[in-house]
Amino acid sequence: QVQLVESGGGLVQAGGSLRLSCAASGRTFSTYAMGWFRQAPGKEHEFVATITASGGHTYYVDSVKGRFTISRDNVKNTMYLQMNTLKTEDTAVYYCAAKRGAYSDLRISYDYWGRGTQVTVSL
Repeated sequence: QVQLVESGGGLVQAGGSLRLSCAASGRTFSTYAMGWFRQAPGKEHEFVATITASGGHTYYVDSVKGRFTISRDNVKNTMYLQMNTLKTEDTAVYYCAAKRGAYSDLRISYDYWGRGTQVTVSL
């Protein structure tokens, strides 16, 4: 069992930056691939980024490539999402998720989810 808690969301102006954190419980964090997803008002969940258990490989949705960076610290049991050059269309609730096996952009493949943190980007 893995429990995930997101933090770091907030209100920021367009062009600004935020860093989200996802703290995981348990001693097996380093064995899980991790991902970030988001859901904007009235829209479906959208994949944002994923990272392998070791942190050696990452993958992003095209809309955030070059602006967002996913990373993890397996000693601190924490995953991060550094978000730069934020746009109004990045406004959403951001969720972190954990899965066994390979990293993935498929929401259905994830086993554990946090409750989310709100990111609002204003003009």
